Formats: sequence, structure tokens, C-alpha cells
Amino acid sequence: MPTSPASALRALAVTTVCLGLTGGVAVLGAAGGSMVGPVSLLGLCAGLSMGIQWLVWLPSAVYQSERLFDLTGSLTYLTLIAVSLVLSPDPGARQVVVSGMVCLWAVRLGSFLFARIRRDGTDGRFDHLKTDPLRFLSVWTLQGLWVFFTAACVLIINTRADPGGPLSVIDLIGFAMWGLGFGIEVVSDWQKRVFAARRTGRWIDEGLWRYSQHPNYFGEILLWTGIAVVGAGVFTGGQWVGLLSPVFVAVLLTMVSGIPLLEKRGDHKWGDDPAYRAYRSQVSRLIPMPRVS
Repeated sequence: MPTSPASALRALAVTTVCLGLTGGVAVLGAAGGSMVGPVSLLGLCAGLSMGIQWLVWLPSAVYQSERLFDLTGSLTYLTLIAVSLVLSPDPGARQVVVSGMVCLWAVRLGSFLFARIRRDGTDGRFDHLKTDPLRFLSVWTLQGLWVFFTAACVLIINTRADPGGPLSVIDLIGFAMWGLGFGIEVVSDWQKRVFAARRTGRWIDEGLWRYSQHPNYFGEILLWTGIAVVGAGVFTGGQWVGLLSPVFVAVLLTMVSGIPLLEKRGDHKWGDDPAYRAYRSQVSRLIPMPRVS
């Protein structure tokens, strides 16, 4: 399908903004960081985050397929973590632990999303995008931004020229927050899969979902906040830009593509059901807590 001038301009604007934001965070976060020749290691990671997306976009645009989209995102996380850790001049326990945590999260996410696209065959989000190469490119570029912004905190930790000394109490607090968040996310996702398999036609209100309408998103935000706590114990100067990571995740999930879309879908399906309206009014939107009577 030919790209209209207006569509092309919007796609180019999105791509340009994504590149500018990614580059800005890379420049700020690279202060006091390691170098790979004339390029900062963090800058190299930023370039890889975008380059990998564009490389896979090429055949995906030719075949008008989104099958590799989610898998590419997860593999990009693993690539950036590996590059930032391997090329770091003096990685310590802090770098190894946070890298392992993010890799575990990425493998789980990638496995889940790849299994879903194999089962479903297509993803409706891309129906009107994959036939327009420039719009499709802007979506892949957005994924590059998402990967780099989400992982910015751990990437800055890994690319610091100074590893930051031995582990501290702050690190242990951050690790514990990550572990709790990851556990909540895994358990809530498992509970939802089991519930969906029963095909009740209802919304889930069991297990952790009895105390939060979106416990999986709470776990996601908490685990990235835990990594930010680890970073806060060692960051200096421009490296503090890494704290954008959990803020970015929270805004994305609560205001953009996560909760708002699910709530709209739920209201469309069950909005006339008094029991559903009671669930929405009595159960916390995000943070698990007892129901309001």
C-alpha cells in the first residue's frame, strides 16, 4: 500500500523523536562511563537497540509480517545486556546480578510472547501498519526506544567506568524489590492463564487479582523500580537519567498502552454487568490491597 504524504510525515516524525530521545539519554547517561574506541559503551548500546530493530524490519516489511516483532524486542534486551557486561572493563557483582535479573525477565517475556504469536498466527495491532513500510518502521523504532529506555538503568550500571565498589544494603533492598516484583508478575500471569483456560467468559477476580485489577503490571513496575534503587546507590552526574527507567515503565503501563486499553476492553465486554462495576469500584486499580467494602 503506498504511503500517503501525511502518513509518511507522521512516521518520520515518530522515528526522529525516538532517535532524539534515545540519543539524549545515551549522551547524559554516558557521563563517567566506559568507552569503546571513540564511542561510549552506552551509546553503542543505544545504536544496537535501534539497529537491531531496523535490521529485522527489512524482511518483516517485505513479507508484511509481525511474527518476529516481540521476539526481536526480547532478543534486543539480551543483546544489550550481554554487550554492556562483556565490554565493561571491570564488571563486579552488582553488574552481574542486575544483568542476570534482566536476562531472566527477558527470556520469560520473549518465551511468552513468541508462544502467543505462534498460537494466534497474527497480531491485530499490526493489521493497518505492516502494509505501510514507513509506518511499520516507526513502530519498530518505537520498540527500540522502549527497549533502551526500559533497560537504561541497568545499562548505565553496567557501562560505568567505576563498578561502584562492593554490594551494599541499598543493593540488597533493590534486589529484594526486584524479586518480589518478578514473583508477583509470574504468579499473577500464571493465575490468569489458568483462569482463562476455564473459559468462564468472566473477568478474573481470583488469587492476586482479588486484591488488584492489574497485579502483573504492579509486579512489572516494582521489579524495574528495584533495579533503579540499585542504580541510585552508585549513580553520579548525568547517570541519574537512568531513573527514567521505572518512570517510563509506569507511565507506559498506567497511562498509555497497558491499563487504559484493558479497561476499555473490559468496559466494552462487561460494562453493563453490576458485578463487574462493583469489582472495578472495590478493587485497587494497581497496588494490591484489601477490597473496599
